[in-house]
Amino acid sequence: MASDNPNLYAHFQAVFRSRAEREALRTPDETSLSFGDLDAGSARVASYLRSLGIAPGQRVSVQVEKTPESLLLYLACLRAGLVYHPLNTGYTADELRYFLGNAEPALVVCDPAAEASMRELAAAAGVAHVLTLDAAGRGSLSDGARGRDPDAGVTAVAADDLAALLYSSGTTGVPKGVMLSHANLLSNTRTLVQAWGFTDRDRLLHALPIFHVHGLFVAIGCALLSGASMRWLPRFAAADVLRYLPECTVLMGVPTFYTRLLVEPGFDSGSCANMRLFVSGSAPLLPETFAEFEARSGHRILERYGMTETNMNASNPLEGERKPGTVGPPLPGVELRVVDDAGELLPQGEIGNLQVRGPNVFRGYWRMPEKTAEDFTADGYFNTGDKASIDADGYVAIVGRSKDMVITGGLNVYPKEVELVIDRLPGVRESAVIGAPHPDFGEAVVAVVVPAPGARPDEASIIAGLKNSLAAFKLPKRVLVVDELPRNTMAKVQKNLLRDRYRDLFR
Repeated sequence: MASDNPNLYAHFQAVFRSRAEREALRTPDETSLSFGDLDAGSARVASYLRSLGIAPGQRVSVQVEKTPESLLLYLACLRAGLVYHPLNTGYTADELRYFLGNAEPALVVCDPAAEASMRELAAAAGVAHVLTLDAAGRGSLSDGARGRDPDAGVTAVAADDLAALLYSSGTTGVPKGVMLSHANLLSNTRTLVQAWGFTDRDRLLHALPIFHVHGLFVAIGCALLSGASMRWLPRFAAADVLRYLPECTVLMGVPTFYTRLLVEPGFDSGSCANMRLFVSGSAPLLPETFAEFEARSGHRILERYGMTETNMNASNPLEGERKPGTVGPPLPGVELRVVDDAGELLPQGEIGNLQVRGPNVFRGYWRMPEKTAEDFTADGYFNTGDKASIDADGYVAIVGRSKDMVITGGLNVYPKEVELVIDRLPGVRESAVIGAPHPDFGEAVVAVVVPAPGARPDEASIIAGLKNSLAAFKLPKRVLVVDELPRNTMAKVQKNLLRDRYRDLFR
């Protein structure tokens, strides 16, 4: 029974075998895989990986496009007790050199077009095997798995054994390997299936990348553990999402998904008639987007909060009030608290450092025991690095990252607070607030603003528009109008790049 083996795959497999003939996913070219296909296909890949001598606990680093075959590879790693290490498809050779050197995988799987350069990096890092998998699902990995045992067993693991190694996307220092166990992933997935009402009658529109917690563990996990099917898109494109919405019941996305849907003329309540849930995360959702989306679609987006180290921590409720600008109360089994810099609990509603404790919280940082010890409290809470407040109803509002906080003249300015005011000004589409070195104040508040289509806001008018809403010390010393904000592949604004770009602004 699945319950006898803490391996996350054993719990997926129990679902797969109870509905083997039912469709698990369908791609835009109408390729369809059943749950039985997922079980047999992942068994073949696991059997091949075992034949290469890759042992439980060893890492498998993966930099490939999103395909059904890449899903089979992830599932194969779980069932073989290997540690899955997904890599952003946009990483450069220099970045890959660090990841391979740090993770020390036994196998790297890459696109055939990158095989030559990856083999050089793998050789330098002492990686024994390099296999390929392309955007059509072809490559040496698929070739090696063909004809293997379609009923290979599931490796028995301990609950705390590693299932995955993901690297944090911090903006300072070297990336940190986040060790996620089978128990971490299983507990969080079970909680989300229940909290968001997933059943085998759902169909998830999966348009997220799968090298990230959101697309890999949250979206896929909810679908596979509940027996829901997926419309499997290789990437997000608003027109494609709009095309498939009528057949689906759930969409998970980042705020950019929703802002881009809102500019599609065909997006309305009719296109969402079959939908029951829209979930947003990975970046803050503007209250204005929340309101406009509800007006157009008739649906209130459910915003939730998570991070690589913890998966999901909080969520607005499926039934009940979804408060714009908040990420909802803590999920069942998760404890959240807000403390000051001395670690003392703050009164309700005050902004401070957000800490989390629960079965979803990771084991620690890969080969960084000192950093792990630094980020955990004596009573087992993890310091998220986020600034937040918790209201009287228990709803959490994320104000910003502590590293994003601007200290100007000895006073703290939380960027999100300023951004929300700027984004309400006429002629502004979006903004990002950062701190730039200043000879007098230490740091000065700087706003980087993207104008709305056809608008031409200038620095003076924006600052004037803020004066009635913000204390003087929070006002930007400079406002820079740009065509677009730099974003990573998960559509998060890269404030580290903005800080680098404008570090000499006041010198």
